[in-house]
Amino acid sequence: MDRRKKTPTIPIRLIAPCGMNCRLCWGYIREKNTCPGCRDLVRPESRKSQSRSGCTVTNCDYLAGSKIPYCSDRCVRFPCSRLKQLDKRYRGKYGMSMLENLRRIGESGIRRFIRDEKAKWACPECGELLCVHRPECLSCGYKWH
Repeated sequence: MDRRKKTPTIPIRLIAPCGMNCRLCWGYIREKNTCPGCRDLVRPESRKSQSRSGCTVTNCDYLAGSKIPYCSDRCVRFPCSRLKQLDKRYRGKYGMSMLENLRRIGESGIRRFIRDEKAKWACPECGELLCVHRPECLSCGYKWH
């Protein structure tokens, strides 16, 4: 019997300007003090989570003053030192690369990127999306990391 569930959707608005898939972030998934996602943080009227309000990528003056969707789009400072530092930390600690994500978005488009992310981050046991910050599936407990 196939126990896999339908993988939840990943709205385009949950792909942050830095390339982070906010749908996989503990700040977005958790039940208390949830983060609305980095796209909502770009708008000043949005409720900012405490952990993300200090993000220098999300609060970048160039990003806020433009209508570019991703840091890799027409930014003269790309990749900036903050994005490189974030990428290094996530590659080492969580197996995710923001710079690789941005490259994939640039090459294949956002819809293909999201389709690939759903496959890449689906729990092999239950099909639910994994949390990049947790070593086990939040739905079934499968140890993936």
